[in-house]
Amino acid sequence: MNITIEKTAYGQLLAKSQPKPILNEEDNDLALAEVDFLMSKQELTLEEETLLSLWGLLIEEYESKYYPIPEATPQDVLLHLMEVRELKQADLVGVIGSKGVVSEVVNGKRAISKAQAKALGEFFNVNPSVFI
Repeated sequence: MNITIEKTAYGQLLAKSQPKPILNEEDNDLALAEVDFLMSKQELTLEEETLLSLWGLLIEEYESKYYPIPEATPQDVLLHLMEVRELKQADLVGVIGSKGVVSEVVNGKRAISKAQAKALGEFFNVNPSVFI
């Protein structure tokens, strides 16, 4: 089944919304307001979904340039998962080693080994590669 955009309706949405490259914070705020408006609707038409996707691409391009997300280290990932699950170091004893080993890993004094990454991946139900 081939669903096509109704050009007149989409053209009217484009004329009203006027998407364009985002060059500064003011443009970004306007783009986010457009997204908020579309997201607040109960149901979107195909034309509105297409416009929402366009705004999303424009915002993503701007924000990846001006607000890059730094790479997380394996330790950062581990600390985040522990925080989200409200775990303490003691909860990892037996998963990746003794109390001393866990302490060294959590405090960044020891790198996470491949075997520990695999165990942590299984424990947190994530891909072990996030710990390497």
